[in-house]
Amino acid sequence: MKRLNRLALLLVPVLTAVVAPPAKAAPGPVLKTLLSRELPEHPGKELLSITVEYPPGGSDPVHRHDAHAFVYVLEGSVVMGLRGGREVTLAKGQTFYEAPGDVHTVSRNASSTKPAKFLVVFLKDKGTDSVLPARGKREPVQ
Repeated sequence: MKRLNRLALLLVPVLTAVVAPPAKAAPGPVLKTLLSRELPEHPGKELLSITVEYPPGGSDPVHRHDAHAFVYVLEGSVVMGLRGGREVTLAKGQTFYEAPGDVHTVSRNASSTKPAKFLVVFLKDKGTDSVLPARGKREPVQ
């Protein structure tokens, strides 16, 4: 009987893990394009401005931009971080910058109860996507 009780105690965590619903992924952002403009004095370049709204607890996966990205927080607060750097928490009115070779490792709403919104202005190559998957550490940035 003791052996059966031990077996039951060992199986409870395993069965709970199998039966428990999977953890929900953090809600993603809502993006809105405000302006897209070619820059004739800089052939092949364009300016793109967007707003990013994170619901409470919202975040983005690791990504990159291959662009100069200028961030300005409009509402709430966000946590930002780049590969090799430290995370920073930005409040309304604060700014953040990403260079073309940076990998954005952290981008999330700092609050689990309030939304956050920020403006991003990209200076990028014309026709390229504004958000791209992150490269591996060994892959060179072109």
